[in-house]
Amino acid sequence: MPTLREWLREAAAQLADAGVPSPEVDARALLLHVLNLPASALLLRGTEEVPAAQQARLSALLARRRARTPLQHLLGEVEWGGVQLRSDARALVPRPETEWLLHLVLQDLGLSRGPRVLDVGTGSGALALGLKAARPDARVWATDLSPEALALARENARQGAYDVRFVEGHLLAGLSGPFDLIVSNPPYLPAGDEAGAEPEVRHDPTLALYAGPDGLAVARPLAAEARSALVPGAPLWLELDPRNAPLFAAELEAGGWVTSVHADLTGRKRFVRATLPVGTHETMPGV
Repeated sequence: MPTLREWLREAAAQLADAGVPSPEVDARALLLHVLNLPASALLLRGTEEVPAAQQARLSALLARRRARTPLQHLLGEVEWGGVQLRSDARALVPRPETEWLLHLVLQDLGLSRGPRVLDVGTGSGALALGLKAARPDARVWATDLSPEALALARENARQGAYDVRFVEGHLLAGLSGPFDLIVSNPPYLPAGDEAGAEPEVRHDPTLALYAGPDGLAVARPLAAEARSALVPGAPLWLELDPRNAPLFAAELEAGGWVTSVHADLTGRKRFVRATLPVGTHETMPGV
């Protein structure tokens, strides 16, 4: 039987050969998951043999990761934004960059009491549940067009005992607010990206990824619906493709919004904050 360190070396080599972007990290995660060990165990117990009873399961998971099944699907959950989220093919795998959107939104809410917040296109529930975990006083709604994604989001809410109101439907799903903040990580990739998508991305629902020729086919009607649902002066926050975030901010400006574009932790400008000057919510046309 291989030792823990020997298994790690071999697994990482196999994952690297398969083109997995982070082979050492993924091999470590699979081993710790199957053996139910803390990370420190690899330092203290690295010369121990891998238990025979766990060999078959490790081999099966390693084969699936080599086939580029997302690591989060294999582990079954991910820690994101301070909450534990189940992760499977029903919804988009929560991305690390979206955690910065959560940070920006929480910063924007500041010390407001009992803010009313809407997460549009919630998927696994990541943003809505991260908000509720950080701000228990907030009243949080979350919508999604996909009943499968909403089922996963509700499971995640029950798992953490978070009181979030989920509504199935397109965009705002008929919710009229008023809301003190609306946030969304909508589908934002141009449809042409699908042909060259990484293997892991192909496990995400297409509905959650692609939004027309320029990636803005969801953001545009979302902004239009948000106009009348926001408290005067309240912000709309969007995560978009860095290729089109500045372009959409300019579109919003032309429609009467006041916008700012914010970078993620790698410096890529992907987050758009938009507000309507008081008195313009019902009077300005378009987005």
